[in-house]
Amino acid sequence: MSRAAPEPRKTLDPDRVAEWLATHPDFFVGREGLLQQLRVPHPEARGATSLLERLVHDLRTRAEQAEWRLEQLLESARHNEAQYRRTRELVLALAEAPDRDALGQALATQLAEHFATPAVALWCPASLTDDEPRPPQPPRQVLDEHAGSRLAALLDGRASRCTRLTPTDWKRLLPHVGAPRRSGSCAITRLTLGEPLGYLVLASPDPDHFRASMDTLFTEYVGEVVARLLMRLGPHHD
Repeated sequence: MSRAAPEPRKTLDPDRVAEWLATHPDFFVGREGLLQQLRVPHPEARGATSLLERLVHDLRTRAEQAEWRLEQLLESARHNEAQYRRTRELVLALAEAPDRDALGQALATQLAEHFATPAVALWCPASLTDDEPRPPQPPRQVLDEHAGSRLAALLDGRASRCTRLTPTDWKRLLPHVGAPRRSGSCAITRLTLGEPLGYLVLASPDPDHFRASMDTLFTEYVGEVVARLLMRLGPHHD
């Protein structure tokens, strides 16, 4: 009588083992010694390490990542708070201006000291300056056809925009500020309050200070505040 051939040794399916362990998370309770015997690949070096060491490493990595994300959130909060304080000081300084010239000068001072913007121009139509007792003082400028055409061309149909500013455009649009030898950058926004009131130009000799990809929300906000104050500070309100 011949012996029956032995059955081939079965190999456990790793996926089924993983599935079983996932549904039996208490399997290692009372079998802690197994945890020390299990070996897993080391994440940073060749060879293997114990499961407990790997778990400690993974937990440490997660803690470091969480700490980094928290620091990023705190840094963003600090930046937003500082931006709010600077913007608040700017608006308060503008609101305290007794006339339009003082408004323009307060705007230029605040932007230079708190927003690293060394050059500002406030172009307004003659209708806002003809009834004033003296010519407007820098950074205020009387909007003429040539300046208006160039500003409209730089805006390219938009309400506000960040773009490069050539030395030629700098001399034309910021005549009260010395032009750099090379192209700088600027942020331009239209001033409107039911009617066109001109343009606000913020400029820097740094070509990357006002990049084309930048958001113009701040410039638009400042423009809205300035437009309202320009109308409020007319001679009939003095």
